[in-house]
Amino acid sequence: MNVIKLKKKLEEFFLEDLGELDVSSQTIFGPEARGEAVIIAKENGILAGIDVIQTGYSLFQQKVDVTLKKRDGDKLTKGDIIAEIEGPVGTILSGERVILNLLQRMSGVATLTNKAVNLLQSDHTRICDTRKTSPGLRMFEKYAVRCGGGFNHRFGLYDGVMIKDNHIAFAGSIINAVKEVREKTGHMVKIEVEIETEKQLLEAIEAEADVIMFDNRSPEEVAKFVELTPKHIVTEASGGIGLNNLADFRHTNVDYISLGILTHSYKSLDISLNVK
Repeated sequence: MNVIKLKKKLEEFFLEDLGELDVSSQTIFGPEARGEAVIIAKENGILAGIDVIQTGYSLFQQKVDVTLKKRDGDKLTKGDIIAEIEGPVGTILSGERVILNLLQRMSGVATLTNKAVNLLQSDHTRICDTRKTSPGLRMFEKYAVRCGGGFNHRFGLYDGVMIKDNHIAFAGSIINAVKEVREKTGHMVKIEVEIETEKQLLEAIEAEADVIMFDNRSPEEVAKFVELTPKHIVTEASGGIGLNNLADFRHTNVDYISLGILTHSYKSLDISLNVK
């Protein structure tokens, strides 16, 4: 993760949680009170967000020593120690909730992504995410997808063109939409076109799209569309695909399968901070 963006986000989150003062911790414990704690996995999963611990505590005025015991992408077993923490008790407790909130959510995304990758069991097709992320948490959730063995789709509307059904309807055709984009963007901007029918597929190929997405198509349709698509065009399947039917797409030979569930339907991993 980008360190500057990470620090800025954490500052926002701490400000939201702490406000002017952690009334509980700062009134019970003075600055001289020191203690030790561990961050521990309460269930099996995949770790993501280890930098949040060290960077988060580094933002506090009082120094907290953090010793990391795991790395992002590591498999966690219930009882594993993720990090050891030593420092002022008040500071340890003040930073606990924000840090755990992010660590739990990111590890939940990584765990779900890893499950999807293992279910697909493909040497060719890659699992990737979508823009269906939690507002404010996109950089964290997309990073977590990578920790789980997945890949990232575009990060926002700014870093790639995706021509969807409504774009096509307003533009009049796929050809018109792609032509407008080609005339107004540079050669570094890739163009993806979303299609549903074979006729639309052939039009997207004629328009020389860089990526073609097969939207809400069956495994049989996806396999057929992949065969019709020139090898230099990247293919993607999306819509109506979940853990229950992901394995059905194993032999379609599509390049990517994008799953919104990775960042909107994950379960946070159970991780706690315990006094040592």
